[in-house]
Amino acid sequence: MSQVRQTGEVVQPRPMQEADLERVHEIERRGYGFPWPVGIFRDCLRAGYHCWVMEAQGCIAGYAIVSVAAGESHVLNICIDPAWQRLGLGRELMNHVMAEARGAGAQRMLLEVRPSNRSARELYDQLGFNEIGLRRGYYPNHSGIREDALVLARELFLD
Repeated sequence: MSQVRQTGEVVQPRPMQEADLERVHEIERRGYGFPWPVGIFRDCLRAGYHCWVMEAQGCIAGYAIVSVAAGESHVLNICIDPAWQRLGLGRELMNHVMAEARGAGAQRMLLEVRPSNRSARELYDQLGFNEIGLRRGYYPNHSGIREDALVLARELFLD
């Protein structure tokens, strides 16, 4: 999938490579208060997870890491660089990883999201995800009190 946006830039997901990890980790640090270490990204690549980057104007603007097994997929991490947010890249990347997971045999996709992450929750709602559970104290935060995670799911055969 690629798309030419109104400004003329080409936006396209592609498989993540080891050479991308420095930029991916930079986006992770900019996007999250408790970022994954770069070694986790490297381990995800080596484990064969579905690792994607979203390129825009020749640079990596976001990424997603998805595991697929036993008919289910799980979004382990997704982030759009704050400088590229609110342009529809997150929606495009999610649509791409849902299609890829479906193509790999997944019938369902799961993910966790912070209740305080309103923009992500709104996107997931628009994409057809439903709340199926709660993981208490899942996310760290700077106040020292851990934040719960909403567990969301979407059947992939709906489209």
